[in-house]
Amino acid sequence: MQRSAERIATISAHLNPSPSSHQMEGLSAANCRAKGGSPGFKVAILGAAGGIGQPLAMLMKMNPLVSVLHLYDVANTPGVTADISHMDTGAVVRGFLGPQQLEDALTGMDLVIIPAGVPRKPGMTRDDLFNINAGIVKTLCEGIAKCCPKAIVNIISNPVNSTVPIAAEVFKMAGTFDPRRLLGVTMLDVVRANTFVAEVLGLDPREVDVPVVGGHAGVTILPLLSQIKPPCSFTPAETEHLTSRIQNGGTEVVEAKAGAGSATLSMAYAAVKFADACLHGLRGDAAIIQCAFVSSQVTELPFFASKVRLGRSGVEEIFPLGPLNEYERTGLEKAKKELATSIQKGVGFVKK
Repeated sequence: MQRSAERIATISAHLNPSPSSHQMEGLSAANCRAKGGSPGFKVAILGAAGGIGQPLAMLMKMNPLVSVLHLYDVANTPGVTADISHMDTGAVVRGFLGPQQLEDALTGMDLVIIPAGVPRKPGMTRDDLFNINAGIVKTLCEGIAKCCPKAIVNIISNPVNSTVPIAAEVFKMAGTFDPRRLLGVTMLDVVRANTFVAEVLGLDPREVDVPVVGGHAGVTILPLLSQIKPPCSFTPAETEHLTSRIQNGGTEVVEAKAGAGSATLSMAYAAVKFADACLHGLRGDAAIIQCAFVSSQVTELPFFASKVRLGRSGVEEIFPLGPLNEYERTGLEKAKKELATSIQKGVGFVKK
């Protein structure tokens, strides 16, 4: 009877951790993997109760490489945690509510995914989101610097072109910045590019690979259609149409939802696809190559999205852009001009 009561108390503590419960025997941050928990990595989602966070949390609970899944948000985490914890997969789920539990949510994590922030509404640009989301990302990254400075950090919060530089500046000020471990998630641009190109070619999107470089907003999104796999050539009109649709994919969803939100489901799918690649890299798998917005010397800019190889330390190799056609070279110059402004805006936010 006593053992049964202890088991019930343990389950309750996992679902509703209180500041004091983390000091209880068997529930310390260092020993938060429940009995029977699968071997794997510890992952935290910051903003887990939001439009991206909920489907992202559900999909990460399904990932066999995840042993512990921490869900953090400033509201509604207990309900999301209870719901997702009922899924019969190996990952142990724990919820954390409010700034007072942020440090507990982050301690000991291998991978931190940040979709926190407000969504884009019709008529808003990603820069309209800046003032709100910039402060949120700064606060969360201060927690990461303190509690899990060696974690791989995946930034989803928009505008990514500015929030990644914000995170970098926070980590630099804390003395924990490792450029290999900070990645802006641009995977949705790749997912859209693969899908839209596959539609035109009549192929399965899973058979298509379109490198997308630059950044993660408007003209900074540069699909390299000349480097598509399988190799294929497009007319100038097709190139213009596809490039424009890929660059404006987010706006397409915002307008279709008519005020009810932005891209959440496809973003969660793309985020999990990228997080899975990071976990396979952490595991030591070979040849894990994806596009991401990272600290880079590919161009003269301090950050740039291009193909990278992921490994045990995060980004282990950054690939050059490769041969570009005239249309792509022109697009690259436009992208760099806008990117430079966005990057500086992020750096300036932390330094002001």
